Amino acid sequence: MRITDLLKSESIALGQKPADKQSAIRQLADLMAASGNLSDKEQYLKDVFAREASGTTGLGDGIATPHAKSTGVKEAGLAAMTVPEGMDFESMDGNPARLFFMIAAPDSANDAHIQILQQLAMMIMDPDFKEALIAAKTKEEFLHLIDLKEDGKFEAPKAEAAEGDSAAAEEKPASDHIQVLAVTACPTGIAHTFMAAESLEQHAKKRGISIKVETNGSGGAKNILTDEEIAAADGIIVAADKNVAMARFNGKKVVITKVADGINKADELIDRALKGDAPVYHASGSDTEESAADVQGESLGRQIYKHLMNGVSHMLPFVVGGGILIALAFLFDDYSIDPKNFGSNTPLAKFFKDIGGASFGFMLPVLAGFISMSIADRPGLAVGFVGGALAGTTGSGFLGALIAGFLGGYIVNFLKKASKCLPDSLEGIKPMLIYPFFGILIMGFISLFIIAPPVSAINGWMVDTLKNMDPSARIFMGMIVAGMMAVDMGGPINKAAYVTGTGLLASGEFHVMAAVMAGGMVPPLAIALCTTFFKNRFTESERKAGVTNYVMGLSFITEGAIPFAAADPLRVIPACVVGSAVTGALTMAFDCTLRAPHGGIFVVPTIGNPLMYLVSILVGAIIGCLILSILKKPLKDGEDK
Repeated sequence: MRITDLLKSESIALGQKPADKQSAIRQLADLMAASGNLSDKEQYLKDVFAREASGTTGLGDGIATPHAKSTGVKEAGLAAMTVPEGMDFESMDGNPARLFFMIAAPDSANDAHIQILQQLAMMIMDPDFKEALIAAKTKEEFLHLIDLKEDGKFEAPKAEAAEGDSAAAEEKPASDHIQVLAVTACPTGIAHTFMAAESLEQHAKKRGISIKVETNGSGGAKNILTDEEIAAADGIIVAADKNVAMARFNGKKVVITKVADGINKADELIDRALKGDAPVYHASGSDTEESAADVQGESLGRQIYKHLMNGVSHMLPFVVGGGILIALAFLFDDYSIDPKNFGSNTPLAKFFKDIGGASFGFMLPVLAGFISMSIADRPGLAVGFVGGALAGTTGSGFLGALIAGFLGGYIVNFLKKASKCLPDSLEGIKPMLIYPFFGILIMGFISLFIIAPPVSAINGWMVDTLKNMDPSARIFMGMIVAGMMAVDMGGPINKAAYVTGTGLLASGEFHVMAAVMAGGMVPPLAIALCTTFFKNRFTESERKAGVTNYVMGLSFITEGAIPFAAADPLRVIPACVVGSAVTGALTMAFDCTLRAPHGGIFVVPTIGNPLMYLVSILVGAIIGCLILSILKKPLKDGEDK
């Protein structure tokens, strides 16, 4: 298979002038759809925009590669566009983008397709080839240049070398070992991984420096570095945005950075590696993988957020499954039998309550355990679990488990440093004996005698305050948490509200969670309603995407609104925030409760006052729709395509 098997003539547009980044991506998606590669263009666009939200694909040097693996892709394919005058694509180097390749890969893309996409990513790093493509006048010429490059027959214009340059290169003695080793990795493993590798290799070759680059792509690690090469190397570079094997570099100076630097700062990284301008990497005895992106270049706040989300993401399945089962226990029970035992009066109710309670009981240990593991790797897991369990037994609850999770990770990291003085012969027993024994002991002491007394009091005060809060204050509380769900639709503010709601579930407070879920359902529903009843405000593709937002909204998938918010944030986000805030206020006013922190409309039968809960969501969605229809003006003729 060749690149031109994936890039068709109908998927190429030359000499274009997109108005902005959103327009460029949509234009490329239209080209991709024209070749028949997409089964659901809007789903693919959603995944592309989500990829952009995690980090721009404007690589610098005039190149942009918007891409995604998506269920909306029927068959792997490419689309290409040239913008000779350049346009702002939020590129990493701040310069205009002029050459665009959009990559579409299905979730089940085979190795052959992935290799072709990776090959293209490396080819366009050649500056002469890039300029030749941008200057192409016809689609036929564009495709012919790619064929020449793939066959190794592309000839770049030769610049005149300064006298003595070639001789100097020839006189440079060859090293008896590979001087620089590198590892590149990006989350999707399709483009950036291989572009960074190609950039490092090209810059090293120009300078007569031997280099070997291991690529951690979607098909796994390739060109793997050996222990002998690592031991002999003069310098090591890890340019990665995801977990890569790091323990093998123990005791070596390693330049650790993000994958984008491998593309844009190759010379600087090579210089740093050769000069030894990097700290010595120290691995614990159990380290196998570590996120290079976490080590350097991230703020403390971002690292704390990632550790917290690691705990929350592992906790949610226990809470969702257990919460729904507990809610079903109350749904199928008879309150009149024994009000004090409501939820376990009948055999069926007790069955659901016991299973759901067992699942729900893992909430705090799993939360704390995986926060701790995110900080200290596997040795932190047991210490965090114990801290979370003690948070449940001492009454410090969700807040205590959060503190225990972070504390557990830092306790284990402290033990790793403290145990470095031990003989190498004891290295194997550190993760199996020293870290868990001393870690759990320290965690138990701190949890019982330092964390539990004040945090339990705070937790009890907070829950009592919420339960006894004045109705107007509860309504205001509902407005705040529900409105937060619509601010960044899956981002840190959204997650802060969601974590607050789930945390209060463990303490027996169910009103806040009801407001949170209702607020998260409103944004996609408001957009869906607006695209249905105010069609002249949206393009044809947006109207089609609006239909899918009905399903996403009813399923409590707030992220369904992201493509619309990304395309028009100043109008979409305020409308959604107001609609969600109104919904949150209404759920509080109607005394709605929710024991299951997910499920959308599918768990409505388990919600306290379900009819008014649905009314609250509908009212908020309608208000959000109406505000959006006012803020967005009707499109002019020719703009609805």
